[in-house]
Amino acid sequence: ETCTLSLLREATDRYLATQSAGSVAWLTPMLSPNATYLENGKTLVGWSSNSTLAAMPLRIDRSHSIFDLTQCAAFTDLVVTDASNPRVIGAQIRLTDGKISKIDRIVTTPGDWLFNATGTLYYSLREDWGEIPASKRDSRETIKAAADAYLDVFKNASVPVPWGSPCVRLEGGAYTGKGLPTDSCNVGVIQSYDMPNRRYVIDETIGVVSVLLEFGSIKNAPDSHMFRVEGGKLRFIHTMT
Repeated sequence: ETCTLSLLREATDRYLATQSAGSVAWLTPMLSPNATYLENGKTLVGWSSNSTLAAMPLRIDRSHSIFDLTQCAAFTDLVVTDASNPRVIGAQIRLTDGKISKIDRIVTTPGDWLFNATGTLYYSLREDWGEIPASKRDSRETIKAAADAYLDVFKNASVPVPWGSPCVRLEGGAYTGKGLPTDSCNVGVIQSYDMPNRRYVIDETIGVVSVLLEFGSIKNAPDSHMFRVEGGKLRFIHTMT
């Protein structure tokens, strides 16, 4: 079955409805019978009744999705600022033959690296991740290479990274930007650590790549990095670990 934007949008809509209601019923019509579900790097069996997706209704304050027609995949991040149960969650959703075959989620909660759902919501709403005109879009390869260069520099300081200017990082709820044209993302990169097990979802229309990985410098913690690339250069980087 051909992959379409409407198919991917339906998958993310159903995923968000499932999270909002805490009921897998919204997802069932699109779910492959042998769909796999990962939460923070671990495959969960029986997830349709006992995971944070299927058994925990959450009041979602904001969600943002990207769509990858080449791989028939999407990435959706959502923020819940509800004081009784704050969460920041990222999920790569993959489809096979029109059905959801894999959901790969990073779920962050209080106590995780720089976690602050209110901060995440505040800063992400201030940024422009809008569509890039077709004539100015980077290729999938360029977008992926920019993300890989950033992740590789943690291991090897000599890797050339296409730093944009300005460029800002939102790590958990902490923001490196001051709203200045000189804002830089080239701060606090710690050597030398691997960033293994990378899984990608790429949306050329907005110059964005989602990478789920293991963050070497924090004991290989399950991690999500999302990059916005403009003209081959890194402009925004969002992380949850």
